[in-house]
Amino acid sequence: MKKWLIPVIIIVAIIAIVGFWAVGIKNNALDKSQNVAESWGNVNTSYQRRNDLIGNLVKTVEGAANFEKGTLTAVVEARAKATSVTVDPTNITPEQLAEFNKAQSGVSSSLSRLLVSVESYPTLSSTENFKKLQDELASTENTIQTARTRFNETVKDYNSYVLRFPNSMFLGDYKEKPYFNAVEGADKPVDVNFNIK
Repeated sequence: MKKWLIPVIIIVAIIAIVGFWAVGIKNNALDKSQNVAESWGNVNTSYQRRNDLIGNLVKTVEGAANFEKGTLTAVVEARAKATSVTVDPTNITPEQLAEFNKAQSGVSSSLSRLLVSVESYPTLSSTENFKKLQDELASTENTIQTARTRFNETVKDYNSYVLRFPNSMFLGDYKEKPYFNAVEGADKPVDVNFNIK
């Protein structure tokens, strides 16, 4: 074997090893990015379930003859606004997530007002359909919380991988993704007033 061939083989081997290593980093980043997109899909599915249940709840409540129409209108409008906000999980930005979170917060707020208003209608709140829908909504809220938590865990895994050195040298086109944060004001205690006389 010729002496000049040994350094060429070593250089080619080093280039091949670095190339395979870089491809492995890119492929892992792609997998983690897809995990974030899947996790976001699960969050959307949970919110969609809540929106579907709200539609059924509104129809059930509309059957109550004298129910406050303004409360129902607020729920329907908040639901429509929330379903109009879309987020692209592959290019998610903190602003998109904040807008989505704000719209979903509006749904939660108007839904809470609706459920409080129902307390004034004992025949409505005692019907089997309404009780079942309330239970389904409570279960769905827990599912939403779980989906959001899992989304944040997936984002943490993705961000840790993409931002870590030396991976960041090869992954310039993979940007840090935002976390799902609590809505503004969620850190303040809730004012509970039973109006007991």
